[in-house]
Amino acid sequence: MRQIFLDTETTGLDPAQGHRLIEIAAVEMINRKHTNRHFHAYVNPEREIDAEAERVHGISLDFLQDKPKFANVADEFLAFVEGAELIIHNAPFDIGFLNAELKRIGRQEMKVFCPSVIDTLVMAKDVFPGKRNSLDALCDRFEIDRSNRTLHGALIDCELLGDVYLALTRGQDSLLMDFGSHSHGGASHGGKPRRECKAAPRVRYATEQELAQHADYLADLDKNTKGDCLWLKMTKPDDAAVN
Repeated sequence: MRQIFLDTETTGLDPAQGHRLIEIAAVEMINRKHTNRHFHAYVNPEREIDAEAERVHGISLDFLQDKPKFANVADEFLAFVEGAELIIHNAPFDIGFLNAELKRIGRQEMKVFCPSVIDTLVMAKDVFPGKRNSLDALCDRFEIDRSNRTLHGALIDCELLGDVYLALTRGQDSLLMDFGSHSHGGASHGGKPRRECKAAPRVRYATEQELAQHADYLADLDKNTKGDCLWLKMTKPDDAAVN
């Protein structure tokens, strides 16, 4: 599955009041693995930036004067994201601004290019009801390093969001096995079928370090699921047997 983590920075809070995009970033992930492919562009908004917005993202109008207008980056952006599932923190905000920009240049809305959108803010509120669920708060909760993030920036926020999304959906990893690096549909790189191995499979036992890492992972998973880690429940000694 191809997924795109997307974030924007803007001149203000409401596109209906004429506020515009000033930065767009998108980071690609395929089958829950980062591909190191991304799209990033600064955009000349052709209007002033609200002082409060500039204090958040640190991007000035002077810096944007020589940057392209949205119309000049739209095709490249749409080509990068088209067909992917978008993952956005507070999706209505970013989608609203993108749709407003697309409308200005006579293009169709984002749902035409990317019908599927996941809002990680909604996900986080379901998992952590009543708690702060900003991107910063989630990074702290999942112990994700954000030391390089002194100001909001769309590209670094996309990268942090990718880590947050993987943490929020960590339970899926235990249900999936990644055969990508071991199997190619039964064919070798030359296109010929591989011979079946008749020898008995080797058993490789976990090292002490690997067992310790596994125990740490289960403890972290149990904490994030509020004591509902099924593996720990299954392997916990029966009280009656202990007595």
